[in-house]
Amino acid sequence: MNTAKILVGDAVARLRELSEGSVRTCVTSPPYWGLRDYGNDGQLGLEPTPQEFVENLCKVFDEVWRLLADDGTLWVNLGDSYGNPSAGRNDGNHRADGRPGGMSYKATGTAKHTGKVMRTKDLVGIPWRFAFAMQDRGWYLRQDIIWAKPNPMPESVTDRCTKSHEYVFLLTKNSTYYFDHEAIKEPAIHANDRRNGKGRHTYTGKRAENDGLVQQSFVTVNDTRNKRSVWTVNTKGYKEAHFAVYPAELIEPCVKAGSAVGDTVLDPFSGSGTTGEVALKLGRNYVGCELNPDYAKLSEKRITEALGMFAEVTINEGVTA
Repeated sequence: MNTAKILVGDAVARLRELSEGSVRTCVTSPPYWGLRDYGNDGQLGLEPTPQEFVENLCKVFDEVWRLLADDGTLWVNLGDSYGNPSAGRNDGNHRADGRPGGMSYKATGTAKHTGKVMRTKDLVGIPWRFAFAMQDRGWYLRQDIIWAKPNPMPESVTDRCTKSHEYVFLLTKNSTYYFDHEAIKEPAIHANDRRNGKGRHTYTGKRAENDGLVQQSFVTVNDTRNKRSVWTVNTKGYKEAHFAVYPAELIEPCVKAGSAVGDTVLDPFSGSGTTGEVALKLGRNYVGCELNPDYAKLSEKRITEALGMFAEVTINEGVTA
């Protein structure tokens, strides 16, 4: 039986309780900067500047570094935002999932971009600020994966394109690491080709007829190919979550490539428990951290309903004063 443990409280503090090297992969989607107030003291995403947000986010992943095995991987889904909420954050009055209830910042910015304050309508570049900061901390930035959304949230903008993608960054502690590329191969374009599974083929063209020669060429046609770096996945909601959740189909390849059956998967921003549900369905164990106890209970309910008797789910609220 696989297990799921959800630790309630500040991610940095709770992660310090876990053993070094106890996690094979970490798959997560942190709160996005300036997009939503989750109503929790100490939550990430409410920092006054992008720099402060990135620094606080990196502090969480400093602890993840300690917990990851030496051949471990880290997968981080992170979206962007604009300097003025009314100019790009889903029109300012909507959350990342498009429903009412977003943060209502006053427009921040100056006539001149100082590097510390974002101008109105200026794309902040949060994902890449984060990626470069992680490199500065010693992480290998192995890949930027594009999450292409066929059904993005509509935007009423007329001076730029509708945003229909986010990033998933693959980061590692070392230059060599566990990565099961076979587990995430995708169907090849020529999977149904009649030559599939064959090697050399006899050439019977004009040259062979004239010269009396038989020319052979080597043709490689396979059912599958290496997974590409653009992942097309529809956005999906979770009926009991009143906040944006990433779809299970987006993170299944991360769990499959980054861990083996029986390994432990970590999510320091557990939310509704999507990562936990996927991990247990794939035969892994799960440890999640969640600041909001209500969300932790939601995760417990979700994973229990999805796995039933095949999973043991516990919530650990830590020591209270």
